Amino acid sequence: MPDLPRYGLLPDSHAVPDLLAPGLKLVFCGTALGRRSAQARAYYAHPNNLFWKALHAAGLTPEQFAPEDYPRLLDHGIGLTDLAKRHFGNDAQLPGDAFDVAGLREKIAAAGPRLLAFTSKTGASAFLGRPTGRIALGEQGETIGRTRLFVLPSPSGAARGYWDMAPWLQLATLAKGIR
Repeated sequence: MPDLPRYGLLPDSHAVPDLLAPGLKLVFCGTALGRRSAQARAYYAHPNNLFWKALHAAGLTPEQFAPEDYPRLLDHGIGLTDLAKRHFGNDAQLPGDAFDVAGLREKIAAAGPRLLAFTSKTGASAFLGRPTGRIALGEQGETIGRTRLFVLPSPSGAARGYWDMAPWLQLATLAKGIR
């Protein structure tokens, strides 16, 4: 199969399904699959992405998972989704209409996780309708039903200059306190 271009509409053959189930403690929401993740058909698959390292370092998984092991997160009460499911690429390459805010809200309302953590301010901005500069990292005041919202610094290699592990540790403490 030929390589994908740098960004664009996500072919059905490269779609990565949501990892959602009722009763989850925590769901991570990315902005969209990056090119490498779309190629691998796995979340956070670029080797420079810190997602899997941060998840383990924060104590949310007992070992560091490989991207292709993402379905195993359900065993730990964790789910995954993206705000833009029909496009792939870096945040700046996504068209404004790529973000399915209503669809994400419906999915989260139906699954009812205790926490929804955005893995970028860009995704949180699109969802919350506020500019990224007006969004603080950490827990937000808004909810989706009983689901609390949290914003993390992006684990993407492209955002390395903004990386901070502290909000990931705060999220883990919050998640571990949920029964």
